[in-house]
Amino acid sequence: STVLAIVFGAVSGCAPEWVDSLLMRFTEIFLSIPNLLLVILLQAVLGKASIFSISFIIGITSWPSIAKVVRTEVKQIRNSGYVIAARCMGGSFRHVLWKHLTPNFASSIMFMVVMNIRSAIVEESTLSFIGIGLPLEVISWGSMLSLSEKALLTGAWWIILIPGVFLVVTLLCITSIGDWIRKKLNKQESNL
Repeated sequence: STVLAIVFGAVSGCAPEWVDSLLMRFTEIFLSIPNLLLVILLQAVLGKASIFSISFIIGITSWPSIAKVVRTEVKQIRNSGYVIAARCMGGSFRHVLWKHLTPNFASSIMFMVVMNIRSAIVEESTLSFIGIGLPLEVISWGSMLSLSEKALLTGAWWIILIPGVFLVVTLLCITSIGDWIRKKLNKQESNL
């Protein structure tokens, strides 16, 4: 999703005004649809869930917010001297994007990339919990939580507590890592 967001945002940021406006309207329409609903719809279209299909669907539905940030950053730095020099020397769009633009906005999107990982875990767990995610043979937090609802009827509360606690602790750790990255990058930018 990050590579898709970088390419889409960079194309939008470098494109003429009417193309940029068209691409951003598409992104806003995409953002207006609840992500979990879109994931459920696409999974229903693809059929039986597998690790690859769930990963693919979550990946192609979680790019718009990062693409909007990339577009903003690209619009700010596209007329910098080093970008213009790279274009004048015959640099292709791909070369300019990966060698000159991406290093300058990577710090801006790192927090969002980490938060996308957190969101992907939550979406997979939610899909598996409601029974349309990974099959029960594939071990995931959502499938463990889904199986444990039967254990609650027998009074075995610890079966739902253990995967639930590990899921919450993992999400808190990922959020803390993202917050640490954001603070570190903000501190580096303020020192410049």
